[in-house]
Amino acid sequence: MFQSILVPLDGSEHSQMALRVACKLTPQTGARVILLHVPEPLEHEPLLVWGIGAVPLGSTMEEREKVGQSLLDKAVEEARSYGLDPDAITAKRAHGDPRQLILATAKEQNVDAIVMGSRGLSELKGLIVGSIAHRVSHAADCRVITVY
Repeated sequence: MFQSILVPLDGSEHSQMALRVACKLTPQTGARVILLHVPEPLEHEPLLVWGIGAVPLGSTMEEREKVGQSLLDKAVEEARSYGLDPDAITAKRAHGDPRQLILATAKEQNVDAIVMGSRGLSELKGLIVGSIAHRVSHAADCRVITVY
């Protein structure tokens, strides 16, 4: 069992599964779960995000912020449904390079583990430049659990 886990979320099925796994890996009392959403630029087509719907190509940053907040709100509710203390759940949004922000957040929050999906919403890009999960696992100072 881990006392603190970082869960990067993008709304993909893999990140949803990562949240479920993270909740099962934490003890019911005293554990911290940090949820992190780093929106990636939309490059090609609308993407389905965690039951929220498609994020249209022409969406403004404000619209994408709303979608990101909705995603985090749903994730917090799911974590609560697994019995985690609401005060032990932190939801954060950040902008920039997802890999760097995941690693920086893990370090600043002093987490025991990062639990993340193996593939995000931008699967094609991941095949070309290497997945974020793969790059995080090679650079993190803590355990990284990749969920398929």
